[in-house]
Amino acid sequence: MFLKGIVICFSLCVLVMSCQYTNRSELDEKYILNKISDRLHAGILELDTPRLPRSVEGGKTRFTSPRSWTSGFFPGILWMMASYEPHKKWSNEAHKYTELLENVKYETGHHDLGFMLYNSYGLGYSATYNPAYKEVLLTGAASLASRYDTLIALIKSWDRPGKWQYPVIIDNMMNLEFLLWAGKESGDSTFIEMAISHADETLKNHFRPDYSSYHVVDYDTATGEPAWRGTHQGLNDSSDWARGQAWGLYGYTMMYKETGHKRYLNQAKSIAHYLLNHPNMPEDLIPYWDLKDPGIPNTHKDVSAAAITAAALLQLSDYLKNDQQLAYMVTARKILANLDQSYTYENEDNRLFYLDHSVGSKPKNGEVGVPIIYADYYFLEALMRSLERR
Repeated sequence: MFLKGIVICFSLCVLVMSCQYTNRSELDEKYILNKISDRLHAGILELDTPRLPRSVEGGKTRFTSPRSWTSGFFPGILWMMASYEPHKKWSNEAHKYTELLENVKYETGHHDLGFMLYNSYGLGYSATYNPAYKEVLLTGAASLASRYDTLIALIKSWDRPGKWQYPVIIDNMMNLEFLLWAGKESGDSTFIEMAISHADETLKNHFRPDYSSYHVVDYDTATGEPAWRGTHQGLNDSSDWARGQAWGLYGYTMMYKETGHKRYLNQAKSIAHYLLNHPNMPEDLIPYWDLKDPGIPNTHKDVSAAAITAAALLQLSDYLKNDQQLAYMVTARKILANLDQSYTYENEDNRLFYLDHSVGSKPKNGEVGVPIIYADYYFLEALMRSLERR
């Protein structure tokens, strides 16, 4: 009864905020999508040759190689634009940038193939059913699966000998949709079993009693048990790195959508409740890069974490009822409207990015307070999800 009371209280609070917010401004997804379309198309035309944008450094675009973990986001954005505006200009550009990543299908040195291939070739295959795209995806899924260890029952994130034995990061939840797709498309249930095993072990070992998550869990390769829990990109080992909380929320929402297992729905709801009711969550719901930074409010917010959260909440709302469903939809739309109103990138000389003020790795002073491509990807995904639910 206590938990139910909290949920009802949260729902009513959000509805009140919604009424106040609606009086100020109404989210207009089509208007924003059209702005993104105009800006992005102009930005692409200014490129001499296809390159994969990642972020902005000193006012200039920082491009990345196809082997970077962020390489799939820009092609994915183009496929989403092709879905929203089915013009040849978008599908041609999407094909061109996607095919830069073909050799990623052989990558076995890290776990990020879901970000790299499923967000590019995966969206491309959904749009075209191109058999060459399917081959890239299934080969890439096998490469990702090669990092699964049966004793530890998880996919290894990074190879960092001397620092960690078998590190697994919360971000790795975002690769599981790729494996689930591969299992369904190929008929090989091993992919599905790996994804479920990874999600279950992460649920068991990555989360604190309050449903906040560690960034990294390092496993003992002899016993298969956690040897250390901490962070690599957050403030400290006991802090709440905002993007990590968002990855968990998105990942377990997706796992419920794909499998129907109630434990994943319960986990997603608990993460959402923790994140949205965090005492350091700002009124505009754009979280500080780490919600336990002692410098709050005089520290950076992370727009990418907000965009991921909005996309996840919209999907999560599909599996809830009545006030709780409405509360999460309203919250997601408030986040999107606030991002569009107050966190856009105003540099007209660089039109490849729409949002500003994301944080890559603050402890390493990497990509702090700048546009980053994955913020735009999840913002666009969330806008399209919101439009579908009107």
